[in-house]
Amino acid sequence: MTPNPHANPIPNILTGLRLVAGVVMFLILAGAAPQGIPFLSEYLSPDDQFRLGRNAFFIYVIAASTDWVDGFLARRWGATTRWGAILDPIADKVLITGAILGVLAWGSVPQAAIPCGLILFREFAVSALRETVAGSVKLPVTLLAKWKTTLQMVALAALQLVLLWDGFGFPLEWLEAFSTFAYGLVWIAAIITVWTGWQYFHEARRQMG
Repeated sequence: MTPNPHANPIPNILTGLRLVAGVVMFLILAGAAPQGIPFLSEYLSPDDQFRLGRNAFFIYVIAASTDWVDGFLARRWGATTRWGAILDPIADKVLITGAILGVLAWGSVPQAAIPCGLILFREFAVSALRETVAGSVKLPVTLLAKWKTTLQMVALAALQLVLLWDGFGFPLEWLEAFSTFAYGLVWIAAIITVWTGWQYFHEARRQMG
């Protein structure tokens, strides 16, 4: 679809808000973590930490939901713009990266460190690839790559729930089963993320060859 320079700005506004929300969510989640901010963390009680963590979780969920909403509105209204096409993947990466760093800042989910690291490495590698081959190689976003972003967001939401389980008052006997589900989900997201990254590099090599 050809970008429309006079399109309705609402989809782009939602994308921009998602980018800002990703930064705010990270600051709150990481700041609420035990030993998150020197001196400040000493004044935060466990209740304060869980309250801030819950606020970060709600910001994350609302921001993640706009990833579908802004795309739907842009297509429905014919409001696609070049700026929106640039800003959308940036907002997604900021939200994903902020959620990963915020979760790891709590230091309570070591099982998620490797898959989260793989997700970050892939995202940075593909971004560098796109920047390097821009103008000479076309790497359109694949359908699987779009779905992997959704899976990443769901998996990271599940990890946040594992961290904040007590703060939400969920039954403790469910925590072990849900943790297994969350770790499994983030591993699936990491595997699909790495696979789509390999597809981009393979396609770039094919076109350059």
